[in-house]
Amino acid sequence: MTGLNHLWLSAPTDLTLLADEVHVWRINLDIPKLQLENLAATLSSDELARANRFHFQEHRQRFIAGRGSLRSILGWYLGIAPQQVRFEYESRGKPLLADSLAESGLLFNLSHSQSLALCAVNYGRKIGIDLEYVRSVSDLEALAQRFFLPREYDVVRSLSSHQQQEVFFRYWTCKEAYLKATGDGISQLEQAEIALTLTQSAKLLTSEDWSLVEFTPAENYRAAVAVAGSGWNLKCWQF
Repeated sequence: MTGLNHLWLSAPTDLTLLADEVHVWRINLDIPKLQLENLAATLSSDELARANRFHFQEHRQRFIAGRGSLRSILGWYLGIAPQQVRFEYESRGKPLLADSLAESGLLFNLSHSQSLALCAVNYGRKIGIDLEYVRSVSDLEALAQRFFLPREYDVVRSLSSHQQQEVFFRYWTCKEAYLKATGDGISQLEQAEIALTLTQSAKLLTSEDWSLVEFTPAENYRAAVAVAGSGWNLKCWQF
């Protein structure tokens, strides 16, 4: 399964998630005030408290937009109102469905960067997604040497400055997506081995029991989704 770009479609009113499907939702975080207020009304008290801890209004609003959209998306699949979605959290802070909702087998992961977020959803398969805004990074080679494996670092070092930036974020999103799916932290980045080239999509070498897909959700963004197993179909929706 390969591909760097996907067509983002409007979700049908009779949206169905099949057992062999993975759905990825693209969410715009800079939204009109009324829409933001409607999403804020679905959040729990602890989510609102977390939002209010952001110093900058822009970050506060984007958190509300992301978490409110996540609640709406999960509510559609579960057949409940967004405010009825309940979460519990792993030790590293990764949210999961709580209580009886977990019995549905619905698994998800959310990632956001700048004004965009992505939410990946499926049944029964561990899943992780990462999104990064491609930007200038100081000491890029030093970061690659610190967090990447020697062969990966050699690939980055062999490229021109512009190519280095592109490939660095491709490596990063692939590694993060896999580590978010497994529940491991960023300290394990060097344990996730990725093979990629400028013209070929990434492949996860760490384990044959996982699938990895790269894509470009918007200009200057890179993303990847990692899913346990193989033989699944990807559908991309615009929230």
